[in-house]
Amino acid sequence: MYIGRRLLRVVLCLIAVSMLTFTLLQLAPGDFASIQASGGGTVGLAQEATSEQQAGLAARYGEDIPVWQQYLKFMAGAVTGDMGPSYKYQHLDVEEIIAGAFPISASLAVGAILISVLVAVPLGILAAVRRKSVWDWGTMFAATLGHGLPNYLAGLVLVIVFSGMLSLLPPFGWDGPANMILPVLALSIAPIGVLARYVRNSVLENLREEYVVAAKSKGGRSRTIMVRHVLRNSMMPLVTVLGPMFAGLATGTIFVESIFGVPGLGRYFTEAAVGRDMPLLMGTTLFFAALLMVMNLVVDLIYALLDPRVRADLGLTRTGEESARRARDAGSGRRRPVAVGGAS
Repeated sequence: MYIGRRLLRVVLCLIAVSMLTFTLLQLAPGDFASIQASGGGTVGLAQEATSEQQAGLAARYGEDIPVWQQYLKFMAGAVTGDMGPSYKYQHLDVEEIIAGAFPISASLAVGAILISVLVAVPLGILAAVRRKSVWDWGTMFAATLGHGLPNYLAGLVLVIVFSGMLSLLPPFGWDGPANMILPVLALSIAPIGVLARYVRNSVLENLREEYVVAAKSKGGRSRTIMVRHVLRNSMMPLVTVLGPMFAGLATGTIFVESIFGVPGLGRYFTEAAVGRDMPLLMGTTLFFAALLMVMNLVVDLIYALLDPRVRADLGLTRTGEESARRARDAGSGRRRPVAVGGAS
């Protein structure tokens, strides 16, 4: 029941996002088909379009087609996987571009998340254990500085250092694993700052809990208490952060992909916005929104899987359902029937 309600909410939110995006694009001068036909913006590929492609675009987005009908045709294509060709990449459909580019952006996001977790967790724990020390102040200062540093500026600094001064890594292109290193590092700097502060605050909160104080009073070793109890409970809040963070990185790599020449989805989104590639812009926007909403749903389910209290609150456990049923029975004065002739 809970999952069904959340899925319905996702569908309604996607419809709202699509309507808002489509309306804003319609407010721009010109209609979808005439922009492409005249080579407007920076597209400039009208001469390469065949008469069949022009007719297909006119049938979908021509000025003679009512706006509401254009929207319904696009949404029908989005549901069935037929969003039509891109204006700039007319040999490719929008869904083909998304399917080919998103794995690249996702690989950068996964690499950035892994590096962020591996670096931020020890830094946050160190800052919490040595609270109000030089380690704490220095770690949090570095985390705040990294969080405030834009990823495109971090990318430029990394290019200057590792490509210009040291000549260790390629500064541009997508030819092999070496080309992933600098973009991943540029994307991981800000998440490291966010996660380190989350871990520090979570560890400090758990260190003040009664079960930690009781364990210490009973002579428990500090190291055992930290590993078995404090760290285990402190990592729970990270689940709620990592899901949306992954979606944000996978869909927010626009500047980094442009700087390093990575053919990811962010780069296509930028080109679609600059070149007024309306079908591609609509498709990528809708995909970004769907990814973010789905990741939020996945995070909620994972959190419920890890925490029994959350499962009970959401009604995802039989215990919660049984307790609720018993409460209703008690309120209505009903009793559970007693089996006759059975085991007592």
